[in-house]
Amino acid sequence: MPIHDLASPEVSRRALLRYSALFAGGAALTGLPLGRAAFAHDVAESWPQVAALANRYVSQRKLANLFLTFGWGQEDHAHTVGGGTLSLAKPNPVDENSLYRIYSMSKPITGMATMMLIDEGKLGLDQPLAEILPAFRDMRVLINPEGPLDETVPASRPITIRQLLTHTSGLGYQIISKGPLQAAYNEQGLVGGRVSRMPIPGFPNVTPAPGLAAWADRLAELPLMYQPATKWSYSCSIDLLGRVIEVASGMEFEAFLKKRIFDPCGMTSTWMQVPASEAYRLTDNYGIVSGNAFPLDPGTSSVYLDPPEVPAGGGGLVSSPKDYDRFQRMLLGYGTIDGKFVMSEEAVRVGTSNLVPATVDLTGSWIEGEGHGAGGRSKGATFGWGGAAGTLAAVDFDLKLRTGLWTQYMPSEAYPIRDEFLAAMEADLSALRTRKKAA
Repeated sequence: MPIHDLASPEVSRRALLRYSALFAGGAALTGLPLGRAAFAHDVAESWPQVAALANRYVSQRKLANLFLTFGWGQEDHAHTVGGGTLSLAKPNPVDENSLYRIYSMSKPITGMATMMLIDEGKLGLDQPLAEILPAFRDMRVLINPEGPLDETVPASRPITIRQLLTHTSGLGYQIISKGPLQAAYNEQGLVGGRVSRMPIPGFPNVTPAPGLAAWADRLAELPLMYQPATKWSYSCSIDLLGRVIEVASGMEFEAFLKKRIFDPCGMTSTWMQVPASEAYRLTDNYGIVSGNAFPLDPGTSSVYLDPPEVPAGGGGLVSSPKDYDRFQRMLLGYGTIDGKFVMSEEAVRVGTSNLVPATVDLTGSWIEGEGHGAGGRSKGATFGWGGAAGTLAAVDFDLKLRTGLWTQYMPSEAYPIRDEFLAAMEADLSALRTRKKAA
């Protein structure tokens, strides 16, 4: 019908979403001529506190890089602040073309791919998932989300596409579930984004399922954590949408993303597998232990140079600041970029709006008082998401502002960078307001 994802589970629960304050802070930009303040690519002079924050982390070698982008409207390049190097061990500087593991910032991309198919009538927003993937027809729900897998009751309603987009389907997640269900996810290879070739303390050695179709079939055999459309719980549902997209479109998931989003958006540096010829651009990802950084996934030998066993729409992509900014530009352009049509205005408007079912109680959830759209947080005129290795991105449709924070370390809560970024941005805005009044 037409339209009308090194962190431990406990760390991830808090860290992946700690950027809603960025949205609130963005409202303070109203009325300030920052978008035209400087056409130079680096705008550190306009954001001195933000620049100082980036310099502090990089100069003290807490991180190899901290690179921020601020894009306005349909300007073809985002302005930048900060920098650093691809690695603590090498002098090569990062720039807008450097490659970062974006993990759960993959989710809005998969969400918009889903919205395209809804807009074209190949999926319905409230269509039962079982009409696309019959294995999900008779789901069971755990009586206790952390309890035995054989203590279940029937699902009271079917899983729908809307629920998958908004983490309200009741599905679990390898990094969220506990007890027997988490063990079953590991045993069945129900993984999302990759981390490293090396064994990592605290992470089980999991053999991924042999492909996305097998991944989805195995998932259907396990019980849900919650009754569908009753609770918001971060889940593997966006990964499952990759398989939904394959069946609905008749194309492999990665091929669909390339043809329908990456190519028309001019995103030439976004992949599930980084080509060997581009490995020189890939940042090192670091694990932070007691304030010290150690190489977790070196760029030159990254696990992302290998093809993924399961193309994870919820956490499997590598991208560049320039590429992701182009995706954000497309959203701010309501589906068009550089005069090219990517998706309809209605698909963008619906996909970036609050799609959480009315039956869901958000009390105590990560998004209490807010909303969730197609793979990303929706709050007022803003839409975006963060990644497990410290990245985050958001668009503000009122301000026509697109923002990105780029770095590579895990767990992302090891440093309070996102909170510090908000405070630094507010300090810079206050100074700008003062100067504006004095002018």
